[in-house]
Parts: sequence; C-alpha cells; structure tokens
Amino acid sequence: MPLIGWLLTLLLLVLHQDWWQWENDTLFLGFLPAGLAWHMGISLAAAAMWAWIVWFRWPAELDEEVVVTGQKGAES
Repeated sequence: MPLIGWLLTLLLLVLHQDWWQWENDTLFLGFLPAGLAWHMGISLAAAAMWAWIVWFRWPAELDEEVVVTGQKGAES
C-alpha cells in the first residue's frame, strides 16, 4: 500500500511538468487556457491523492491520547 502512494506522487510530479501544453492555445469554456485547466486538474488530483494517503496511511499511534497524572508543576 505505501508503494501506491509513492507511485501516485511520482506520477503527479511527472504530469505536473506539462511541456506538451506550452504551445496549446485552446481555451476551455471560452476563457480558460489549456495549461491553467491542466494545472487545476493536477491540483484536484493532488488534493484527492493526499486525502487518500492520510485516510489510509495515517499512523494510528498518533491518534492515541496520552494521559499524564501525578506530576507536580504540570499546571504551569
């Protein structure tokens, strides 16, 4: 499972370098350049990927509460 997260990260890193969009003059929705639309898609894909990684790979021990009792001076 960790390998999938690394592979997705590398894939997005490679797709972010959109050298094939440099000469593209296409407008989406009549005003949005192709390169900007591509980067919007990459940003949404990156957000979805990180949400997936956090959801499935977050270490459970970080969510455990630590209860400390009996220490003097802990109030300050």
